[in-house]
Amino acid sequence: MMASFGHGTRRHPRSRGRTWSRAGTDRATLGLIGVICAVAGFFVLGIVLGPAAMVCGWLAMGRSWSGARPTAAVVALVLGAIDTLLAIVWLSGAATPGMGMI
Repeated sequence: MMASFGHGTRRHPRSRGRTWSRAGTDRATLGLIGVICAVAGFFVLGIVLGPAAMVCGWLAMGRSWSGARPTAAVVALVLGAIDTLLAIVWLSGAATPGMGMI
């Protein structure tokens, strides 16, 4: 019963059940949160949710342009940029919310 005596947790500090992929779930979740922020930003608080979507997308991409890019991360980054740009144009007064209604 003492087969593991002397071979504790030095080589494998965490058990297999408690480890998780650093690149999988967390990045996918950030990408999804970024997409949700970007879509919601088209309707309310675009100046806040647009940059938040861009940050989530950038972090979901692993903070680099090289390598494999998850689709949700790229969508969040692009929609966040568009959302931010539209919010800046709207705030500058170049476009009003009721433009073309009257």
